[in-house]
Amino acid sequence: MKKTIMAVGGHVGDMELTCGGLLAECCVNGGSIITVALTGGEKGNPPHMTVESYREQKEQEAAAFAEMLQGKAYVLPYKDGELPDNEEVRFQVCDLIRKEKPELLITHFEGSMHKDHAACSRIVKDAWFYAAISGFQRELPPHFASLMFAENWEDNRGYKPYVYYGISEEGYALWQEAVKKHWFVTGSADFPYYEYYSHLKRLRGIEARKPYAESFMLLPEDYKKISEL
Repeated sequence: MKKTIMAVGGHVGDMELTCGGLLAECCVNGGSIITVALTGGEKGNPPHMTVESYREQKEQEAAAFAEMLQGKAYVLPYKDGELPDNEEVRFQVCDLIRKEKPELLITHFEGSMHKDHAACSRIVKDAWFYAAISGFQRELPPHFASLMFAENWEDNRGYKPYVYYGISEEGYALWQEAVKKHWFVTGSADFPYYEYYSHLKRLRGIEARKPYAESFMLLPEDYKKISEL
């Protein structure tokens, strides 16, 4: 797990919840993590805050989570619910991949009820391709990363666990502490995020014969297992 992992979500908090355990495990094993949010996720603002002020808070929460995992956080300037599905965003993500050089890239699964999540999945898949191909001439040289898709209750149309990554007690404890930096995780009345993802990590851990785990899907062309005698 001493790798560099980049997780790209539609909103601040998406990747911190869904693959935050793997990010925390990467940290405790000496790796590096980068979170990228394509929007702030600011329209889930609590009643006492404006959308604009919550946007500022969300960016601070992203930075606080990443800091606890000794990593970096990027939040692109697009508005929650209005993520443009265009080449400009794709090349912004491409450039971040080339800049940070992750070995593993994680994003949303395509089968989502949320328009920003579905757009993010398409954007990242194309950006992943652009980043790896030298013919797309950018400021930085090309870089290839492996690509996976995180498990999210909003992205479950056709999702089936394929790859499991175990999370140690230390990694899980770090995730528990760090993810609470996000107000909505424990403060939202709409969905019990903290409880759901805490139990999901334990459930996947039982399935993987580990204390905790997170599951991921791959691209269909990566559905293969190579065995040797």
